[in-house]
Amino acid sequence: MTSASATLPGRRLLGFNGGYLPGMANELQGQRIAFLMATEGVEQVELTDPWAAVEKAGGKPTLVSTETGQIQAFDHLDKADTFPVDAVVADVPAADFDALILPGGVANPDNLRTNEAAVKFIADFFTEGKPVAAICHAPWTLVEAGVVSGRTLTSFPSIKTDITNAGGTWTDHEVVVCAGGPNTLITSRNPGDLPAFCSTLVTQFAAAK
Repeated sequence: MTSASATLPGRRLLGFNGGYLPGMANELQGQRIAFLMATEGVEQVELTDPWAAVEKAGGKPTLVSTETGQIQAFDHLDKADTFPVDAVVADVPAADFDALILPGGVANPDNLRTNEAAVKFIADFFTEGKPVAAICHAPWTLVEAGVVSGRTLTSFPSIKTDITNAGGTWTDHEVVVCAGGPNTLITSRNPGDLPAFCSTLVTQFAAAK
């Protein structure tokens, strides 16, 4: 598949059917939402659908990555579009944002786990009591950040053992909201859960403001 350059902020909303958020226009009232991912390996629909949901609800999404330039998204194992990086994770603090979204993809969280600045960025949202939403393989980075102990969450099934070994409780539901900790944590299992994931994260982010 040939990769194409696509835009995200306020322009082209790829893959979003517009039906996740009835009656939720401006629910986020300008909240600044960080989307953290590695430069390669993110599952495209797990980026574009939540991004569009945030924008539709009046939020301000920012694509944060480990380097400047473009990130390469994937459709499963095939290269999909590229998207421009708005901010480098080493240069922006969690304090600049109201909430964090971690899209999945097989290679994406594995690459993030080895980046010290990315791991600290994630951990800081928990320390500062700000909501975090993670889908599919993304909870792997939560394990690396040491923030799953005592929390209930879901993920792609292959990460279940990593979560339980890190002290978390894994459950098999399309979306799990865990408020039993320093912040609200929203997790889902796979792209099929995106409708529930998107609507829930908007509701929870709005409630946490």
